[in-house]
Amino acid sequence: MSKKIITVTQPAIPPLDEFIPYLEKIWDNKWLTNNGPFHEQFEKELAEYLGVKYISVFSNGTLALITALQALRITGEVITTPFSFVATTHSLWWNNIKPVFVDIEDEYYNIDPKKIEAAITPRTTAIMPVHVYGNPCNVEEIQRIADIYGLRVIYDAAHAFAVKKDGHSVMNWGDLSILSFHATKVYNTIEGGAIVCQDEKTKQRIDLLKNFGFRNETTVIEPGINAKMNELQAAYGSLQLKHIDNYIAKRLELAKLYDSLLKDIPGVKFMKVAEGVEHTYPYYPVRINTSEYGMSRDDIYFKLQEYDVFGRRYFYPLISDFPTYKGLPSAGVANLPVAGEVSKEIICLPMYANLEFEDVEKICGLIKNKPWEK
Repeated sequence: MSKKIITVTQPAIPPLDEFIPYLEKIWDNKWLTNNGPFHEQFEKELAEYLGVKYISVFSNGTLALITALQALRITGEVITTPFSFVATTHSLWWNNIKPVFVDIEDEYYNIDPKKIEAAITPRTTAIMPVHVYGNPCNVEEIQRIADIYGLRVIYDAAHAFAVKKDGHSVMNWGDLSILSFHATKVYNTIEGGAIVCQDEKTKQRIDLLKNFGFRNETTVIEPGINAKMNELQAAYGSLQLKHIDNYIAKRLELAKLYDSLLKDIPGVKFMKVAEGVEHTYPYYPVRINTSEYGMSRDDIYFKLQEYDVFGRRYFYPLISDFPTYKGLPSAGVANLPVAGEVSKEIICLPMYANLEFEDVEKICGLIKNKPWEK
């Protein structure tokens, strides 16, 4: 009998027999891409589910980020966080925009609004914060700063599907919010992404840009890109919406179990979640304080693997430590001390809808009892 390996994540996949009727419709109408009927249906259903007015779906989240910057004609410098997946900053680089890193909050792990104003220069045109691990940024304070300096706000909300703050979708903050529907996310369309915007005119521009800039059969009004979601992804996404509430409910139960089993272990620190936030727990991050716990984050990361438990040091290294970006004036430990410390202490423990409760009990038992020391 093969041993059970507990991975850090696992995609939520709907029953195959439920997907077959969707495939049969696609085979019957022979419409595979270019704004087919499932694409149109999916956008409407998705906007309604998320509680947003306008949404445009994409083939993946990275192309959505790149297109979002084009849609708002962002240039010059953009203030962002070093504590994210590289696609956040890569999207700036691909648009010939200079990333300016600022430090993060010690408890929430999001960009620190108190550090933003000092980073603004005459070349600054926008702020690109990230709702890290689905934890909403201090959206009110970020918007206040943006309004004072006339800056755009584009949220990388790749982790924040269905997250609400004070009863409202976090997607409704900022000029644009970008989602990822990658296989590892709470909600997936295998690959995929979306841009949420606040008005119809912006959606029209986004839809043009993701389809080469075509206005009609013979008119291309500007250089666009091919970032359209195909019909199979859209159909799959529509089916996933029928199951997403169950996926999220299971994640919440798993998070509560983790909380209860890890809360009294010295040196294990939780991410703080603000009041009024309805979380979906795309990840379950904890920080390991070496002196209090008796082992470093890296030590426990590798020890857990010996017991077939695979967490992830997410996000490590910082984006600002990668060769492409470490030469920027805003990079470096002196400028980003909190991000540097968090990056060295954080580990995301396994979290996905199909994770068994006994798996969480095993993981927490290993962290608490340290059997490798016996």
